[in-house]
Amino acid sequence: MLPDSSAIRQTPGGRLTDLIVGLVVAALAAIVITTPFARDTQLIFGIVTFGFAVLLSTQDGPRVKLALIGISVVVSTRYIWWRYTTTFDAEWTLDSALGGVLLAAETYSYIILLLGFLQSSHPFKRKPMPLPDDPDSWPTVDIFIPTYNEPLAVIRKTALAAKSIDWPADKLKIWILDDGNRNEFRRFAVEADVGYFARTDNTHAKAGNLNEAMKRTTAEYIAIFDCDHVPTRSFLQVTMGWFLVDDRMALMQTPHHFYSPDPFERNLLTFRAVPNEGELFYGLLQQGNDLWDAAFFCGSCAVMRRTALEEVGGIAVKTVTEDAHTALKMHRRGWRSGYLDIPQAAGLATESLSAHVGQRIRWARGMTQIFRTCSPRPVVTSTSSAAT
Repeated sequence: MLPDSSAIRQTPGGRLTDLIVGLVVAALAAIVITTPFARDTQLIFGIVTFGFAVLLSTQDGPRVKLALIGISVVVSTRYIWWRYTTTFDAEWTLDSALGGVLLAAETYSYIILLLGFLQSSHPFKRKPMPLPDDPDSWPTVDIFIPTYNEPLAVIRKTALAAKSIDWPADKLKIWILDDGNRNEFRRFAVEADVGYFARTDNTHAKAGNLNEAMKRTTAEYIAIFDCDHVPTRSFLQVTMGWFLVDDRMALMQTPHHFYSPDPFERNLLTFRAVPNEGELFYGLLQQGNDLWDAAFFCGSCAVMRRTALEEVGGIAVKTVTEDAHTALKMHRRGWRSGYLDIPQAAGLATESLSAHVGQRIRWARGMTQIFRTCSPRPVVTSTSSAAT
């Protein structure tokens, strides 16, 4: 359980009351779900349910949200119950086969709906943990900025912003990790007084680049920024406090915030007028993950404990989503993660539709690879060997 999970716990009396109410509601829901309605009754039920949901949506608060989730679950479950008990034909005909495919798709959507509600029904709104008053007691941090073929103008902003982060100068080192092995980047690193690493090959791409830098650095913590993510001065002061109060905290992730529109926002003229798709993930879903100690590394704008990374063999290299895979490996070794919904860096969104779609395809492929190569297993707390 998270260190300050007591903030969301209830008193024993409160839990008992909610349990009784929950049992009563569940019994009533079961009756509503399984009772056949005539057409007129079903119409009235639908109108009343919709009106009640609209009325609830004008209110705010966690119980209102749970009530809306409950309405959605009851209505969806009633539909699935009806589909299985009334419309499904067990005889093997072409119609029943096609109907079975449709029913399987609807069942899959229903399961995803329930899992989504379970994941995000109670977002954990973590707050920054204060640092000790004495900066001399603050830990050392290496900041990694991996790059491959991006222009120097992009990396320049990120590196110079990283140098301005409020942290004791003798405890902070910025490193440009140039997988492109370019002389202009090497010269800039000297001019800006930041570290520079280049490799002779590009094995394992970004993951290999980060792992090589880990071998050549020694700070207690590692902060990672994609080369176009410009950090704020407060980044480390906002994120580092949790590591000092929880010695099993391995990762602190912050949102990916973009100061340029993605292809859809640019073409539909919705930039800043309509919430970006990332706000669903970085606002609601990651906070929901955090409740379950399941917030994961997103490749940038995060800090990780070096000992946790070393215990799992560094950044994962067996999948194309090395960030989420690395977080899973750390969780399996008994390490914890956290998510702070406070933007502490701003970056560039994908510039073209092909790049945007390609990025999403890579994420989907990577998650499939994780599922295939890293199937669920019990947590291992032994430090004798790195998790696979």
